Amino acid sequence: MKASQFFISTLKEAPADAEVVSHQLMMRAGLIKKLGAGIYNYMPMGLRVIRKVEAIVREEMNRAGAVECTMPVVQPAELWQETGRFDKMGPELLRIHDRHGRDFVIQPTSEEVVTDIARQELRSYKQLPKNLYQIQTKFRDERRPRFGLMRGREFIMKDAYSFDRDQAGAKASYQVMAQAYRRIFDRFGLRYRAVAADSGAIGGDLSEEFQVIAATGEDAIVYCPASDYAANMEKAEALAPAGARPAAKQPLTVTPTPGKSTCADVAELLSVPLSTTVKSLVLATDETDAAGEIIRSQVWLLLLRGDHDMNEIKVAKVPGLDAGFRFATVAEIGDHFGCKPGYLGPLNLQKPVKLVVDRDVAVMADWICGANQEGHHITGVNWGRDLPEPDMVADLRNVVAGDLSPDGQGELAIERGIEVGHVFYLGTKYSKAMNATFLGEDGKPAFFEMGCYGIGITRLPAAAIEQNHDERGIIWPDAIAPFTVVICPVGMDRSEAVKAQAESLYADLLAAGVDVILDDRGERPGAMFADWELIGVPHRVTIGDKSLKEGQVEYQHRRDASATKVGVADILAHVKERLAA
Repeated sequence: MKASQFFISTLKEAPADAEVVSHQLMMRAGLIKKLGAGIYNYMPMGLRVIRKVEAIVREEMNRAGAVECTMPVVQPAELWQETGRFDKMGPELLRIHDRHGRDFVIQPTSEEVVTDIARQELRSYKQLPKNLYQIQTKFRDERRPRFGLMRGREFIMKDAYSFDRDQAGAKASYQVMAQAYRRIFDRFGLRYRAVAADSGAIGGDLSEEFQVIAATGEDAIVYCPASDYAANMEKAEALAPAGARPAAKQPLTVTPTPGKSTCADVAELLSVPLSTTVKSLVLATDETDAAGEIIRSQVWLLLLRGDHDMNEIKVAKVPGLDAGFRFATVAEIGDHFGCKPGYLGPLNLQKPVKLVVDRDVAVMADWICGANQEGHHITGVNWGRDLPEPDMVADLRNVVAGDLSPDGQGELAIERGIEVGHVFYLGTKYSKAMNATFLGEDGKPAFFEMGCYGIGITRLPAAAIEQNHDERGIIWPDAIAPFTVVICPVGMDRSEAVKAQAESLYADLLAAGVDVILDDRGERPGAMFADWELIGVPHRVTIGDKSLKEGQVEYQHRRDASATKVGVADILAHVKERLAA
């Protein structure tokens, strides 16, 4: 490709609404152009990146035995009503009507449609296993789309769905996909982690997220530097401190803490570590009748260390809270504690509550909590002496750096990541809801065991930029760069020697199968270099009159601080060698 024939539209400044680095650089480099909130044109430069991502994904999916198809962007609501997601999914699901008033949705994902295909086409166990995948446009009506392609409303996703005859087969299919994903992300040339993820209401441990490591990532990734343990924050287990609970040393004392309603404020006032305080979180569960009216409510008190944060995913697994919970109202808190929030604790209650204690709190001694009296806290609280031993202890908190690794191999560390892929065992959630069955070997109908596997095709380039950039622009890995090599002839319009050498090298690289672009626009060197550094092409060859007279040209990788002089006769071999490396 020659630059004069291509579409290059770089900007000196990023638009004001571009918040994160990837959004700013994708706009400046002319990869995308905003059309509406969370909706972008994929410009030619950006589309080349997307197509390279798709090609790698397609090759590895095919290699893993998956079969490509395409499912419609517009889907009839009836299928979504079968699973209940038409009503449950909320406003992120864009619902539309056709001219006849029939309900449709713009697909955010395709579990319903692919399950409908399976129940019509896969009739016997002899046709299993099967894995169908697509690379297709999706739409999620985000309340606040932001960060460019990182959290847009329209995007491209690879979604795959496996169908198996039993749980063992489904788990085998899952492992095939998990390994295929590792090959895919290895080929992208990005630093990533495959982390254990929560499986939600379905349960089980077969769920992994693929996170591209980036300081600007929205997700916290927990890992052990001394082992292979890795999990997302929702899944990572917080172990209780080792050893027995210390003996009580302090008397139980009601201490004035006027205006100090947070654990941090109380710790500062009393000159004690925040880790000696305990925070009280009040939840409620509701029992409803057939009409959905609340007939009774139960108030729950959760105790966590003052320097720890509640993990809602873990709390949702506590027996009694697993059917759904909410935060208690001010009226409910006043009724049970006789005090407003900020001074709550497990002592001196007005009405009994269900008590759940975090593992760390269960082994604490001489701790501090609210006195259920405004402006006061209690110091020197101890289990057994001041309170009955807790009968419900659970892992309720987010882990922190330095916690013990659940595999016993060291301490946990935390880094930021951007989720770009997810593999997930579904079980029979959709096949049962849609009565999707096949005839088993015993001649009886059985529900398909399913898995689903997604990759954010258009999110991945943004994640790659967040990981690979500098003050000059993008630094693409070779595998997904819009062009792998750029030839920059200086004064090509004024020097026949420069033009001839540039054209010759361009032809040689094309013949060698290299994805190369020749910048024949006649731009000044500074402007030409600035464009390609911003766009992020990883390999650059500069050809000028002065160096040619010395029998040399200049090679520079996008990460190199300076150029390297290479003999004209050796440059093709040199570029090939760098590409192979």
